Amino acid sequence: MRPAFHLAIPVDDLARARAFYGGVLGLAEGRSSDAWVDWDFRGHQVVTHVVPGAKAEAGRNPVDGHDVPVPHFGLVLDVDSFHELAGRLRGAGTEFVIEPYQRFAGEPGEQWTMFLHDPAGNALEFKAFRDEAQLFAK
Repeated sequence: MRPAFHLAIPVDDLARARAFYGGVLGLAEGRSSDAWVDWDFRGHQVVTHVVPGAKAEAGRNPVDGHDVPVPHFGLVLDVDSFHELAGRLRGAGTEFVIEPYQRFAGEPGEQWTMFLHDPAGNALEFKAFRDEAQLFAK
């Protein structure tokens, strides 16, 4: 069993965070206050904290011909869950930073990936490997 991680991220509006994390991503809401909300990120704890004026993205880094937003966080999903989430995001009208696609095809670490921003500008990446043993393949 893997240990769960905890990540706290800034948001500027809890109602928009609830609409995105609870509504679009379908995450269960945990404890909350007027200034933060805990989310069950598939067994991990992501907390959205209200921080007016916070800058979420520091820059971009080229990977496989795309400009990847940094910092970012997300989940490694199975392939079916990845495509299900991509469909859910498209259905919600999500604007992708990097549209869902397969990168490193035929190479070690072949994966499906997509990047998007939450309403506060925090970058998320969701990815999937046919063989999760390739997660750290060189």
